[in-house]
Amino acid sequence: MEYFITFTNQSQGRDRIFRAAQYGSALFVYLLKNKSGRQKLIKKLQSLESNMSTGRKLFRLGNTVSSIDAAKRTMHLEDPVLRLCLTVANLNRSLYFLCDNILWARSIGLVTDMDKEKWSMRASRCYFVSLLMNLTRDLYGIYRAMEREAQDKQYRQKVSQHCSDSRDVACIAVLDLQAFLLLLIHSLRRNPSILLDTAKNVCDLFIPMDRLGIYKTNPEWWACVD
Repeated sequence: MEYFITFTNQSQGRDRIFRAAQYGSALFVYLLKNKSGRQKLIKKLQSLESNMSTGRKLFRLGNTVSSIDAAKRTMHLEDPVLRLCLTVANLNRSLYFLCDNILWARSIGLVTDMDKEKWSMRASRCYFVSLLMNLTRDLYGIYRAMEREAQDKQYRQKVSQHCSDSRDVACIAVLDLQAFLLLLIHSLRRNPSILLDTAKNVCDLFIPMDRLGIYKTNPEWWACVD
């Protein structure tokens, strides 16, 4: 079992590479669609995007087991917020991969008697909840980083110096906002991984939101990132 989980984790790394190539191809197709004389290049990019999508579906086989194993580990975290967010995220991620595997089996003819639209909506719901929990975890991580940064002596000296420049009562609210933004920027600078993960989860969130009808975006773009 450990060997299988290790193998699927390695597959997840390759899936990220394929995902970047797939989304990059879809982006270039979207940007070049109105350019004359680019039809040949667009067809090549569309073919690359399709092959990357197929490859990703193969790499995701077995990720259900890996996500369940991750959920079992996060259930033992001491921090209750992280324990809740990560466990719920991993469980919903495992359900998403299960639905995705069933949809893949239908696309190649292994399964025929199933409602594709229903299973697609189930996958989108699980993906949406997983992303929400991961985003909540990121915001909690930013909050904890800001707490640590607020205890730093250098930061407190900067804030004191900044606030001492103006004693006008009318500027108190502005100074508080500036102090908060300064704290946020310093925290994110020291924790770039949290910033990158938050940005990734926010961008990914639009995919299930569009498919669930929560927030409609450009249908030509999201049709490419299946």
